Amino acid sequence: MGTGKHRWKKISFHRFPSLIKKKPPTEFTCPLSGSLMADPVIVSSGHTFDRNCVHACKTLRFKPILSDGSTPDFSTLIPNLALKSTILNWCNSYLVDHPKPIDSISAEKIIRTLMASQSQENNAVKSGLTRPPSQLSSSSEQSVAPPAATSGPTTPVPLTVRPSCYSSSSSSDIETLIPNLAEEDDLISRLNSSQVFEQEEAVMSLRRISRTREDSRVQLCSPRLLSALRSLIVSRYSTLQVNAVAVLVNLSLENQNKVKIVRSGIVPPLIDVLKGGFPEAQDHAAGALFSLALDDQNKTAIGVLGALPPLLHALRSDSERARQDSALALYHLSIVRSNRSKMVKLGSVQALLGMVRSGHMTGRAMLILCNLALCGEGRAAMLDSGAVECFVGMLSRDKFESESTRDSCVVALYGLSLGGLRFKGLAKEAGAEEVLRKVEQVGSERAREKAGRILETMKGRDGEEEVDWEELLNSGERLGVESASCIDHLAKDVAFKSADLQIMKYTLQDR
Repeated sequence: MGTGKHRWKKISFHRFPSLIKKKPPTEFTCPLSGSLMADPVIVSSGHTFDRNCVHACKTLRFKPILSDGSTPDFSTLIPNLALKSTILNWCNSYLVDHPKPIDSISAEKIIRTLMASQSQENNAVKSGLTRPPSQLSSSSEQSVAPPAATSGPTTPVPLTVRPSCYSSSSSSDIETLIPNLAEEDDLISRLNSSQVFEQEEAVMSLRRISRTREDSRVQLCSPRLLSALRSLIVSRYSTLQVNAVAVLVNLSLENQNKVKIVRSGIVPPLIDVLKGGFPEAQDHAAGALFSLALDDQNKTAIGVLGALPPLLHALRSDSERARQDSALALYHLSIVRSNRSKMVKLGSVQALLGMVRSGHMTGRAMLILCNLALCGEGRAAMLDSGAVECFVGMLSRDKFESESTRDSCVVALYGLSLGGLRFKGLAKEAGAEEVLRKVEQVGSERAREKAGRILETMKGRDGEEEVDWEELLNSGERLGVESASCIDHLAKDVAFKSADLQIMKYTLQDR
C-alpha cells in the first residue's frame, strides 16, 4: 500500500511526466541554433528554421550545409503556425518556459560561428581528414526535399510536397510501434463507439500513431478504418472532426494510400468540412485535398466531386495554412484539362490576377495561371482581364519573391502568346518587346527560351494578310476535341478506365 506520501509521489510522476522528461523533440529545435524555435518558418526548400536565423543567413549571404548534406533555399519564408502551436502546447504540457525569439545580433553571432565551423569542415574534407556532410547520417526528418527540377514545357513545380498542416513528431515522445491486428480492431471499435469520450481517445491515439512511421500509415489505411473516419469527419464535436481530418492528412502522405482514400468516398465529407467545418479542421481538409491531388489518378475525380469552388474560396481564408495548401491543391488539379475549364468558369482567373496585383501569394497564383493559360478559355479570360499588361509590368519592375516566380511570369506570357493577333496587339501596347529583350539577357535559361519564342510570335511577317489566329486556333480546338479525347483514351486506357472512372464511381456511390 505505502504511505500517503509515497502514493502522492507516484500519482504526481504519473500525471506530470514533465518532472522526469524535459528534453524537447529534435523537430522543435532550429537546425542552425539548436534552440527551441520561437518563430518557426518554412523556407522554399521545405526546411524549417527560426526566423531570425534565416534573416542572419541572408544578411551574411551564408548557405549552410545541413546534417543530411542538403543546402536550404531561403528565397521564400512562410510562418509555420502549426509547428509553433505544437511547440507551445509541448511547453505547457511539460512545464517548460516558452521559447523567446532570438534577437538579430545573437542570431548573427550564431551564424558566424556556424560559418567558421563549416569552413573548418570544408578544409578538413579537402585534406581527407573527414567525410563530407552528405555521407553523414541525419538525426531527424526535419523536412521533405522538394522534387527535382525538370526541363521542358511544363510549369514549375511547387516547392513543397507535404501539406502545411503536417508536422512530424519525435519518435521519443510518441509510440512508434505499428499496431497489431488486435489493437487495430480495438481502435476501430472505439472509433465506432456510441460514447463520445471513447471516440475522442481513439482518434487522438490514431493521430499520434499515424505521425510516426511509414509502414504504420500504410497498414492503418484499411477500408474499415477509413469508413470509421468518414463518419467522424462530419462530427459536430470539434475534437472529433479536427483529429479525424488530421489522421487523414497523415495517412494520405503515403503514395499507395492516396487512391485508396479517394475510392473510400472520403472526398465529399472533406469538401463539406472545407465549406463549413471548424477552422482547424478546414486547415487540415485543405491539406488533405492537396496531398490527395498529388496523385494523377485522383485529379479528375477530385474535380468532379466538387472540390474546386471551396478550394478557390479558401484562397481568401483567414488561415495562412489553408490558403497555401488550397493554392497548391488548385495547382495540381489544374494540370487536368477538364479542371482548367471548370476553374475558368468559376472566375478563378480574376481572383488569381487580383492576388498577383496585390502581391498576395504571387508565386502560387502564377503557377496556377501558367496552367490556365494552356487552354483556350483560360487564355481568353486572362486577355480580357488585363493579364498581359499585368505580367509585363511585373517583369519591367523586376520585383519577384523568387527566380521561379519570374520564370512563371514569362511562362504565363508564353501561354498567352498562343492567343494570336489579340495577344500581339496587347503585348505591343504594354511595351512587352523591350522587357522581353531584357529577360533574354538576364533571365534563367528557361525564361530566355520562352522570351525568345514570344518575341518571334510578336514579329509576324510583313506584307502578308493578317489572319485571326485566335479564331483559327479556337476552331481547331473545337474540331480536335473528339480526336484528342480519343487519343487520350487510347493512350491511357488502362490508367483512365480502371483508375479515374472507378474512383469516381466509388466516391459518387458513397456520397
